[in-house]
Amino acid sequence: MGREVTGVERRVEIEDDPVGARDYVVCRVEELPTGSRKLVPVGKFGVGVFNVGGEYHAITNYCPHAGGPLCLGRVGGMTLPRDDLPEKMEWVREGEILKCPWHLWEFDIATGTTIAQPAKRIRTYEVRVEEGMVILRR
Repeated sequence: MGREVTGVERRVEIEDDPVGARDYVVCRVEELPTGSRKLVPVGKFGVGVFNVGGEYHAITNYCPHAGGPLCLGRVGGMTLPRDDLPEKMEWVREGEILKCPWHLWEFDIATGTTIAQPAKRIRTYEVRVEEGMVILRR
């Protein structure tokens, strides 16, 4: 099936698959440098596509705690006790943790799991690079 371009957001239609997945062209690779994000108007809440250290990840723009716009939150790291000095803390995983702007719930961008309760998570999506374009599969 050919490519369909609509306005600013370009959508790539693919052959139908059993779950009805579609590919969406998010942007050119150079438009999403390391440490940046792009919100894509896909689905009910939208999807945030993040470049974390050169790897692309996508998560739903919805915090399960109170429905906040999760992908508008601050990206940073977190503190953990040091193995060698348990009474001391260290800052780790800079650029990998997303805090909801409403109530500061923290999520691992790559996996969608919450930091405080790893059994809870938000939906993640496959992202790939093809012909210099960042493509989201939903």
